[in-house]
Amino acid sequence: MGINVALDGPSGAGKSTIAKMAAGKLGFVYVDTGAMYRTIAYYVIDKGIEPDDTEAVIKALDGISIELKNEGTQQVFLNGENVSGLIRTPEISMGASKVSAIPKVREFLLDMQKDIAKKNDVIMDGRDIGTVVLPDAQVKIFLTASAEERAKRRFKELQEKGDTSTFEEVLADINQRDYNDTHREIAPLKQAEDAVVVDSSSLTLEQTADEIIKIITEKTAKKKERKVRELMPVHPISKERKYSRVKLVFYTILRYIVMGLYHIYYNISFEGTENVPKDGGNVFASNHRSYQDPVFIAIKTRVPLSYMAKEELFKQNVFFTALIKFFGAFPVSRGKGDTAVIDTAIEKLEMGRNLVIFPEGTRSKDGKVGAGKTGVALVAAVAQTRIVPVGIVFEGKLGFRKKVVIKYGRPVTPAEIGVTGTDPRSLKKLKLKIMEEITKLVY
Repeated sequence: MGINVALDGPSGAGKSTIAKMAAGKLGFVYVDTGAMYRTIAYYVIDKGIEPDDTEAVIKALDGISIELKNEGTQQVFLNGENVSGLIRTPEISMGASKVSAIPKVREFLLDMQKDIAKKNDVIMDGRDIGTVVLPDAQVKIFLTASAEERAKRRFKELQEKGDTSTFEEVLADINQRDYNDTHREIAPLKQAEDAVVVDSSSLTLEQTADEIIKIITEKTAKKKERKVRELMPVHPISKERKYSRVKLVFYTILRYIVMGLYHIYYNISFEGTENVPKDGGNVFASNHRSYQDPVFIAIKTRVPLSYMAKEELFKQNVFFTALIKFFGAFPVSRGKGDTAVIDTAIEKLEMGRNLVIFPEGTRSKDGKVGAGKTGVALVAAVAQTRIVPVGIVFEGKLGFRKKVVIKYGRPVTPAEIGVTGTDPRSLKKLKLKIMEEITKLVY
């Protein structure tokens, strides 16, 4: 289990904003549980169901799919629709308070929340995180502020969104929700016995975030003092070795021939080609849509690519195996902790070639970007080289004159986000950054 921070407190105390700020600075994953309950409330209200109609709300759960995505900021998707801007009204706030009191609703979300916390360093905010959801969290904080101060903040936020609610109405909603949250039978709002209280009434957002970070840092200091376990030694590539001029000429001729053929067969276009490095020794990290992806990426690269391919592909006919090896493929044993493949990848970069890695591991049939694996982060961290994010976008299946867009994002280096080693936390931080940049290109 990673480091878990439980941040509880009443409505309007600024938990979500503070948790996001702290998580961003610490490299933790932010989990907004309140947004999950608000999303359920939004769904049932939109369907004409009263949030306190327990039986009807429980039946409605079967039609709900909630997904949290990091797209610069956390976005909440309900059945594929981004509802982030629709779930912050007073009506939805009151509805969230009511649906969260239903045991089946809490069970519906509890497993999802615990699974995220088990796999990541997280800051999770809500009403009962330290008492129910994460009772074993290493850090528990109870963030509060006076009802009047919380109402002022919420009123200002609603005004900026064009909401016509009065201050008196907002204050009444705050007081009513406080009563509902502290008096419900299931997991009522209360301070965990071992939680640290932070009153933000007289603090700015930045001051509050700094105080939260200070508490987290002090509470986890002992764990951080343990010897960091490096997975592999860092060996920055020199980039002094240039790819053979003769081979580059041959590659350039072949690349233009392929480019012409692909422009004939596909309705293909490229964006962000100014981000493609002119030299070798770079890692291209891309979403995975089809077997054509390595070729799509290579069309605009001036230096040949190598790429990892599942070992099953090398056990087919001799001609096919020879062909993919010729074009730079080398085998990887997926899910077996194949460290030798990392050495091979570094060797390819040292040779002056570029390297393509598909962090998701398998192709996406629906075009959605998966969570990604840490292999790409490990290679980049060991080599301390640039990672070029790539987004391959098309709908449905590939075919004649199918519209395909290849997007190259701004290169990222491990050093610029503070990753100078290969310990698990650093690799996780780098992986999340890479997947975030790929996701921005795809959506």
